[in-house]
Amino acid sequence: MDIECTGRRIGDLETLAREVAAWTERRNDHEKKINWKFTREKADKKLSKYYV
Repeated sequence: MDIECTGRRIGDLETLAREVAAWTERRNDHEKKINWKFTREKADKKLSKYYV
């Protein structure tokens, strides 16, 4: 989202909300998917030091 939508400084919350809403609508209209880079098992192993 940072690259596609908010790759610049946004000065106020209303503009940010409008930009994010427009980005979300475009992604949903195009049915974009998340391309996960690793499995849950790999994530659990790598991030386990952060879990309590």
